[in-house]
Amino acid sequence: MRKTRSRGFTIVEIAIVLVVVGLLLGAVMKGQELIGSARVRNIIDSVSGIEAAYFGFVDRYRRVPGDWGMKEASVAIGVTLNGGGDNDGRIDNESSDKWKEPNALWEQLAKAGFLQGEFKGGTAEPNATNRLAPLNPYNRIMVIGSTDDYLAGGTATVRLNLVLGRGMPVDIAREVDVKLDDGAPDTGSVRLAVSTGATFGEPAQSERNCVADGADGAKIYAVSSDSQDCNLVYLF
Repeated sequence: MRKTRSRGFTIVEIAIVLVVVGLLLGAVMKGQELIGSARVRNIIDSVSGIEAAYFGFVDRYRRVPGDWGMKEASVAIGVTLNGGGDNDGRIDNESSDKWKEPNALWEQLAKAGFLQGEFKGGTAEPNATNRLAPLNPYNRIMVIGSTDDYLAGGTATVRLNLVLGRGMPVDIAREVDVKLDDGAPDTGSVRLAVSTGATFGEPAQSERNCVADGADGAKIYAVSSDSQDCNLVYLF
């Protein structure tokens, strides 16, 4: 009876397999890099568009969007609005009714033609499906308010700001900061959101592991933590 010998892979065959695996891994990594870059660009474009919309509205109507009373704003804009504020010249977010003016802001900006979207106004907390606020690329809500819920080298002061939304990987958050500002999480116009006690609660907070102390004691984005739930605040 004739015996057959099993034949193993040759060095050439193994090399070909390794090359193919390397190419596939390279393609996957390049694809992830392109997706990340697209999301950074999307976030930056959103910040620029929202800031331009806000100041464009103020310039046209001489009123603060969201703070403007519902009836007066409806007449001036020429549409029926569901939300409005108390006409005190600022976005209020008192604990008893903290979403009223922030939600009205998005509705008034959109219905006046400064933003795309069909925002409904109202006083409920926004989420990914109720069309009360815009979403970032990670399907988390954005919000504008007057708060001090951001990291600061000294004492944070209450300022009008745009919360860019949770769900950002820490390396993406750092890249957004680098491209828009100074790359530091506690200085400049782009800051990391606080991890607890935010005025708007969980949607306006950032995971604790997004920030760390650098070698010189300065705050840095903790890229090595690989956090996937960071949140930025853009100060107007």
